[in-house]
Amino acid sequence: MTTVLIVDDQSLQRFGFRMLLESQDDMAVVGEASNGTEAIRMTAELHPDVALMDIRMPGLDGIEATRRIVSSGDRTRVLILTTFDLDEYAYAGLRAGASGFLIKDAQPEELLAGIRAVATGDAVVAPSLTRRLLDAYAEHLPTPGPETTPGQDPRLLSLTDREREILTVVGQGWTNAEISTRLHLAESTVKTHVSRILAKTGSRDRIQAVILAYDTRLVEPS
Repeated sequence: MTTVLIVDDQSLQRFGFRMLLESQDDMAVVGEASNGTEAIRMTAELHPDVALMDIRMPGLDGIEATRRIVSSGDRTRVLILTTFDLDEYAYAGLRAGASGFLIKDAQPEELLAGIRAVATGDAVVAPSLTRRLLDAYAEHLPTPGPETTPGQDPRLLSLTDREREILTVVGQGWTNAEISTRLHLAESTVKTHVSRILAKTGSRDRIQAVILAYDTRLVEPS
């Protein structure tokens, strides 16, 4: 059973989400929050598998709430909901530690699939869309100093050459199947490498690994 906390300042929107989720045999809504402050408190109390997080809310917004939930070390994963698939709030949400984002007019089956994916540790956003998102807002990335050498970040030191290579192409938007074909590796081997990369770099999921590839300049914005 996947437990979900619904976070949205619109009561009608929360009601719609609850009706949809409670129609599923494998999902349970454990609570509703109308702002970021409530979301943080209820996450700490209820430890839901997934927090379905709106961004624009009065008081503490969804981005800051996401940042605090993730930094607390709670097992809850955050799925951001946004109005536009490329707005700067979605980018900020991913940077804050969200495991993905969906637009609010997504089909019901897309939302349900997204919640299930996030609950099992997968990323919701397709790699190509993640890259498009980061490229669109690359100006938010830190400006490297003259002494900065691409790929020399301490977070990468424990990676093998092959793992560094795979992290680079993950950052470029390659899927596991594409990595398997282009690098002549079994897809199961690719999955093992990706899992080790996540573990060694402390990345919660593939999206965070993509962000890491950008932050460490393994991948440069196009």
